[in-house]
Amino acid sequence: MTRTGIEAALNDLLFNRDLTLDEAADRHFTPDYRQRTDGEWADRAEFLDHIAHLRGIVADGKVEVHDELYDGTKYADRHTCHITKTDGSTVTMEVYVFADLTPDGRFRRIEETTLMLQGTDADRDLGSAR
Repeated sequence: MTRTGIEAALNDLLFNRDLTLDEAADRHFTPDYRQRTDGEWADRAEFLDHIAHLRGIVADGKVEVHDELYDGTKYADRHTCHITKTDGSTVTMEVYVFADLTPDGRFRRIEETTLMLQGTDADRDLGSAR
């Protein structure tokens, strides 16, 4: 099993423009994928709508993984997203993730909490899946 991780998934979704959104999503997320961010649930379609929006406003960035744990089909991490938007402003968010992986190594469910380190109130939607 080749397991995905949050760094690979976010890099493909947000920064790898050689992949279509569907190609990136299929690589890292199951068709029945669900995500809860700061208490708000989104199904895969809602999640991908949000990522499509982000692709339009994110110019560049990087994901810095601080802690990462795999235990069978369970996954947890703490990471920081450093984002530069197309308007030149920057956003930094720390994220805490608990997830379920399928036997093929893709995410089936993610539950995460975000902490804004740098940015405006309007930038909070960068972390929301809705």
